[in-house]
Amino acid sequence: MKNCVKRIKEFTRDLEYEIIVIDNGAHDKKVLGELQSTKHPDIRLIFSSKNLGFGGGNNLAAKTAQGEYLMFINSDVYVIDNSIKVLVDFIRRNPTAGAAGPKLLNGDKSLQYTCCRFHKPLTPIFRRTFLGNTQTGKKENDYHIYADWDHNSNQEVDWVQGSCLIIPKKIFEKVGPFDNQFFMYFEDTDLCKRIWRAGYKVYYVADAQMVHMHRKQSADKEGLGALTNKITLFHISSWFKYFLKWGFD
Repeated sequence: MKNCVKRIKEFTRDLEYEIIVIDNGAHDKKVLGELQSTKHPDIRLIFSSKNLGFGGGNNLAAKTAQGEYLMFINSDVYVIDNSIKVLVDFIRRNPTAGAAGPKLLNGDKSLQYTCCRFHKPLTPIFRRTFLGNTQTGKKENDYHIYADWDHNSNQEVDWVQGSCLIIPKKIFEKVGPFDNQFFMYFEDTDLCKRIWRAGYKVYYVADAQMVHMHRKQSADKEGLGALTNKITLFHISSWFKYFLKWGFD
């Protein structure tokens, strides 16, 4: 978290902003102590007595945010090249934009696929199990992550990953916060679905780049063992909830 905050401050220029840090039931005294030190007197800390999940934690922050735009950013995402300002400027130039996400890179600067088409019924199965290695699975996964496009240009997309997502506060209030029934996964997909339904668009902004030190936890097991992986089970559970809410449209 401290590195995320440090890079926001180092690489964000010509923009007024506030930083709100959510302690989502973790109570990491060392990290929180550093953030509360004189080095970061401008950071607002909000504590939750329990882990509310990705959406629930971000909803807490959104309630107290004062800015015109909300940017949800994971602690393992590192800002580079004034990328927050690039996202804000893009939203301002595009009044139909309801949300946008940056181009996220791995630590070696290779591309992460973080914008997607809306799920088909079996997409999570192909994404999370050995079935993704079949010919059909590979084809479906490539379609899902827009592998047919080089990701080097700004483009309308179905949804963007919530690890870094900007949305005008007025639109967030209009369409509603993250749905708390999704503890992990699909909360970003659901939010983007509601943004499209409200008449706005979702964009992938390749001009804004950040580094995401992401580890694919569900890859810890292979074959049928992947079905018992805790992260996979969270994903499949949210998949059921999402399709119960939206159906297969």
